[in-house]
Amino acid sequence: MNNPVRSLWSGRPPFLLYSYIAAELLAPFFASFVLLYGIFFLVQLIPLLDVVLVLRIGIADFIRLNAYLFPHMLLYIIPMASMIGVIICFSRLANDREILAFKACGISLRQMLPPVLVVSAVIAAVTGYFSVKLIPRGEQSMKQLMFQLAKEKIDKGLKEREFTEALGDIVVYVEDIDEQQNWHGVYVSDSRGRVQPLITVARSGQLRSDVEHMQAVVVLENGTLHNVDNTLVHKDYLRQDNQVLRFKRYQLQIPLQTPGGGLGKQGRGAMTQSQLLAAAKQVGRHSKEGLSYRSTFHHRLSMPVGCFILSLIGLPLALQAGPGRRAVGIPLGLAVFVGYYIAFTLAKVLCESRILPMALGMWLPNALFLLFALYFLWRVDQERPLLPERVHVALVLRYDRYLRPVLLAVRSWGRALLVRFLGRPAQQSQGGLDAGAGLLIHANVHTRAFHFPECAQYDSPQCRIEFKDARVAREAGFHPCGFCATLLDRKRR
Repeated sequence: MNNPVRSLWSGRPPFLLYSYIAAELLAPFFASFVLLYGIFFLVQLIPLLDVVLVLRIGIADFIRLNAYLFPHMLLYIIPMASMIGVIICFSRLANDREILAFKACGISLRQMLPPVLVVSAVIAAVTGYFSVKLIPRGEQSMKQLMFQLAKEKIDKGLKEREFTEALGDIVVYVEDIDEQQNWHGVYVSDSRGRVQPLITVARSGQLRSDVEHMQAVVVLENGTLHNVDNTLVHKDYLRQDNQVLRFKRYQLQIPLQTPGGGLGKQGRGAMTQSQLLAAAKQVGRHSKEGLSYRSTFHHRLSMPVGCFILSLIGLPLALQAGPGRRAVGIPLGLAVFVGYYIAFTLAKVLCESRILPMALGMWLPNALFLLFALYFLWRVDQERPLLPERVHVALVLRYDRYLRPVLLAVRSWGRALLVRFLGRPAQQSQGGLDAGAGLLIHANVHTRAFHFPECAQYDSPQCRIEFKDARVAREAGFHPCGFCATLLDRKRR
């Protein structure tokens, strides 16, 4: 059996430790992935219902539609699930004192890092494959599927000896349709952007598909085109001009409209990386459209790197948990995730507005968050809190001054609603926030000072005594440190 401690002393990689951490990490990752995919699927289901009802999609086509949307959703689901998996894994290890046991055996945080790096790199590589390869293919397949469904709706709506309005403002009447889907005896009324419709009568015709431009083409042969122009000569006199044109072949191009916000339209998302660069070069690299093509190119490459960086940030956030402490890793992780996408969107806007160079601006958020990740990992490896004590105290004071009154007001408002609708006052938690009651206190026997969980010295190795609350600590002859004394004063106010 591979002993992790013996492997460390012998210089061999502790594969047992690595496999244990990797297994603990992958389980919450897959659970978070399934949960987030369900949420994203429900959000996407609303516009898809419009497509299903209008185009009358069957179960097989509905599954294909979701399969083509799957890669695009994973571009946002996988980074979040990876970060949450790391946070849940190490939060559990810290709460169960396994991190403490590892350190007691001589296993440092740096020696626990390799499995996190490997798993995060593999997940980032999978994200990159989805971003660069599968998303363009999915967009292209989506376009073809939507075109096929829209054309099938037209074909089902075209029947012999019936007027059909399946083409929107174009009304078609066909006398006979043979086995090769050729039309005989065709009447077409085109009212697009006209007061008087343009009438076309032909002996034969056929409906063809133009997938590249997402349009149907009605090809008519041996017919006449009747156009009526009304000219206002005087306020009381309207002159009507009739024009009749004979043709041997006439094409009527009809753009197909798809419900759900143009899911089948051609766009940058359906282009490969090389096509994006070629299109940007064709329209001008520094033109507005060229900048959009280039931003999409860098976006696909930078998102997988961001997934790796967010996973690294999850490790120091998770280690803020511990026995007797609140598990703040997931809330902090969600805040970092939202902050990352806000920074990324802002950088993209600045690049497309020509304020920042494209390559620098699109990769700047990744560079900044990588520095944050390395700094947080260094602080945690040195047994220090994430932020310096000054910054931590300043944030706590700002929280007590601005955010805490808002939260208390919301809580009071919620209690008032409960009293109004339930007819009885809401139960209040014992202890509350007053004067540090109900908090687990850590104290230093040498300095005779005690610390609250918000204090940077709360997890100091010298703090080996625990008290139920501040009152018991004072009775035992201990006093709060400067930071905790400030917290007590503010809680009393």
